[in-house]
Amino acid sequence: MRKIGLFFLVVCWMGCVTKEGSHRFTAVLVTPVFQDSVSIRAIEFLDSQTLAFAGSNGMFGTVDLASNRTRTGIMEFEDSKPEFRAVAHTQNDFFMLSVGSPALLYRTGNQGKMELVYTEEGEGVFYDSMKFWNDSEGIAVGDSRNGCLSIVITRDGGKQWKKLPCSLLPKASEGEGAFAASNTNVDIVGENTWIATTSGNVYLSEDKGRSWAVISTPIIKEKPTEGIYSLDFFDENMGYAIGGDYSNPNMNAANKIFTNDGGKTWKLRADGAEPGYKSCVQFVPGSGGTDLVAVGFTGISYSKDQGRTWTKLSDEGFYTLRFLNDSIAYVAGKNRIAKLVFQ
Repeated sequence: MRKIGLFFLVVCWMGCVTKEGSHRFTAVLVTPVFQDSVSIRAIEFLDSQTLAFAGSNGMFGTVDLASNRTRTGIMEFEDSKPEFRAVAHTQNDFFMLSVGSPALLYRTGNQGKMELVYTEEGEGVFYDSMKFWNDSEGIAVGDSRNGCLSIVITRDGGKQWKKLPCSLLPKASEGEGAFAASNTNVDIVGENTWIATTSGNVYLSEDKGRSWAVISTPIIKEKPTEGIYSLDFFDENMGYAIGGDYSNPNMNAANKIFTNDGGKTWKLRADGAEPGYKSCVQFVPGSGGTDLVAVGFTGISYSKDQGRTWTKLSDEGFYTLRFLNDSIAYVAGKNRIAKLVFQ
């Protein structure tokens, strides 16, 4: 009798376990959340109730997801208003990083006021993205200078940041950088880090930025406007990257690539098929790595088969995307933030 009872308990438990798989979305509802004269390419969930963002004209702020109430501020540096295209957060702090020279990296201080923790000036200074491995260690990535990518790292929770010398990095190709299009050209899973570049390369570190290898990919990269714009990893093995040419957004040849070995090799996906140029791609939570959504000023596209085929769900244009759960995401773009409900 005990064995029979245990058998039924196991069967009941198995029936209650939710099996991940494709959500098979067929539509998306787009609801405006915030509108202003600002270009927003960097958003980040601070928790399940708060979305943080930073953009052009020095603007940064938060959105309360329950009420859509938005609080904004303007950061000024000397006589200018920085353009922010990268944000990140830890349990304690929110960070935002500007493009161009001088590069300005801010964190929330003890008094809740943004404090400047890293600056860099000079010809060619241009920072693109940032992310944290944990509450202590984080990375910010910029275009190449003096023969290597610009990579700055913190190991103390963001209080201090140090730039890696070129002696510790692979040699960059001529003019190699990254696209500051959506704060998604760097991704982290565990200790693994991937950086996607304008030269169609993926930089891989398996020890939180202490050593690096460079992998060439088959993505299109002949022109300065071509290369990898965004990449996302579902786990330490499976990743997808997308890009193309923003000046020729309908071009869909060799602009989507997939890896199943942690980024060591990449193969083309949906070559010569839709979509064309996109600035951001993300795996859909709860799909077991089957579903992807990509956004750009060209609209919103969805794949239910690991990016082999895609369906356009909306013509609404955005620059960047983050999922809150398996059916709700938030997007940002020119002059707005919106909520997406996938159906």
